[in-house]
Amino acid sequence: MTELAHPNRLATLPPQPEKKSVTIRQWIERIWHVEGSLPIDPAQSGDEALDRLEPLFHQVGTSHDRNGRALTFHKKDPVAQDRLATFENGVLRIERDESGMMLHYRLASRMLLFCFLAPLMFLAFAQVTILISKWEEPKNGAAAKEEKKEPAALPQHPIDKFLGAPAPEKPKKDDKSKEEDKKLKPTASYVFAGLFAILYIIGRILEARLVRRLFRKTLQGV
Repeated sequence: MTELAHPNRLATLPPQPEKKSVTIRQWIERIWHVEGSLPIDPAQSGDEALDRLEPLFHQVGTSHDRNGRALTFHKKDPVAQDRLATFENGVLRIERDESGMMLHYRLASRMLLFCFLAPLMFLAFAQVTILISKWEEPKNGAAAKEEKKEPAALPQHPIDKFLGAPAPEKPKKDDKSKEEDKKLKPTASYVFAGLFAILYIIGRILEARLVRRLFRKTLQGV
């Protein structure tokens, strides 16, 4: 007979590692935050790694605070020459894990947030434009019906008629193309929404790669 496992033996099993769940707030913050990690040369200590990274924050409009193996920074009106000008604030930490010393960073950019929200704003403008156009359609239809009515013949002076002068011409109707141009169209809003969406996607990918390459080269002393 096989030996039955005693219930108390289950308590002696090693605890399973908890899976880190990503909250809705963290997903939302990823819209304008750039996170990443880089391995540090085993020959370097955590303090030496921060010593190499700290000069990146000696820029006009940048304030930073170093506390142990963590460095936080804030920017206000950064100069164009600042390679981290896109990010207003952030934190860099040196931590040790199973693979060795690692640099973990988390940076925030309001520019990325603006590029993300701008398409939503322009799409809202497009919907408002469509609603206004639908609201004005009955008025335009009534005006068009009135224009279709043939205007009465213009009176002609008897002397002009006796002399054989041509009758006065009826006023010409405006071209339909001009009427179409006066209508509100959401095309421009859709175009701007698409442009800002492209800017966000490119910026989100490009800035993450640029900052990672900058930190890696700085740690390597290149």
